[in-house]
Amino acid sequence: MVDTPERVRWSVSVPKETDASVRQYLAKAGLRSDQLSDFVADAVRWRLFDLNVSASRAANADKSDEEIEAAIQQALEETRKS
Repeated sequence: MVDTPERVRWSVSVPKETDASVRQYLAKAGLRSDQLSDFVADAVRWRLFDLNVSASRAANADKSDEEIEAAIQQALEETRKS
């Protein structure tokens, strides 16, 4: 049995065009309309990831590639030690 995470119910509204497009995509992909929640959750995770990556890039825009690589290597070494 797969352990599923606790779920909460959202109430959101989207334009009719968006609803039609998503449902059309789900149908073409062979997915059922009850999988809409999984599709939305996946889309939200990707959007949050994109926002975090963008924020990280902005925060490090003034750093050189070498400084970033050094910081990554330092973090890896510290992680491996612990």
